[in-house]
Amino acid sequence: MAGPTTAERGARKPSEGPARPPRRGSPRRGLRILGRRSLLIAVGAVLLIAAGIWVLYGSQWLRARQVTTSGTEVLTPEEVTAAAAVPIGSPLISVDTDAIEARLRQKLPRIDSVDVVRSWPHGIALKVTERKPVLLMEKGAKFIEVDAKGVRFGTVDKAPKAVPLLELAAGQSPSLRRFGPDRLVAEAVLVRGELPGKVAADTRVVTVGSYDYITLKLTRDRTVVWGNSEQGEAKARALTALMKAAPEARHFDVSAPTAPAASGS
Repeated sequence: MAGPTTAERGARKPSEGPARPPRRGSPRRGLRILGRRSLLIAVGAVLLIAAGIWVLYGSQWLRARQVTTSGTEVLTPEEVTAAAAVPIGSPLISVDTDAIEARLRQKLPRIDSVDVVRSWPHGIALKVTERKPVLLMEKGAKFIEVDAKGVRFGTVDKAPKAVPLLELAAGQSPSLRRFGPDRLVAEAVLVRGELPGKVAADTRVVTVGSYDYITLKLTRDRTVVWGNSEQGEAKARALTALMKAAPEARHFDVSAPTAPAASGS
């Protein structure tokens, strides 16, 4: 009789039970290894964070030791540095840049804007933009500078070149009582900003007689009735056309830009 086949020989008897999988490492041991690794990573991260905090706040490496200033024209770097009052020796990361900006704006009204920047590893940089005068107001023997926003920001002994004088001639007019001097100054600033280039360069005085009656005194004894600040672009175009059409005229009225007029010679 033939013996058992190869398949029959390889088949396990029912009494032998199911085949056992290959023996592997204990699950608990694997979990312990993972736990140790996680703990080491966490400890390392904490140490790195602690070291970073110490470098930023506790060490002597990253301290504010130098202040640099740029952008000044009338102001001096020394004035700006003194007003900024940067806490020299403090950790650079803890320097309050917003507080420095606020101090500069309060102490130096000539500053229009300022960027306070940390310059690692030891510096604070102050990037200043100064206000520019567009009109001047006489105050005794001095002049008050007025910028393009209507802000009166500085008093100087000598009038800057090519900056017109502003005269408030409203007196006790209804315009002064109704709008107040600040609004009238703002109107004059708006008119100044709308003047054509050549006219702006030739303007010597801007006079506010009332809210609706602003006039200009130009070089060569010329005058312009502008009116109020409304329709500024149209008035600028009308004035340019009038001066081109009547170059010898001395008096121009563009208060109604659709019906401009020129006279005198």
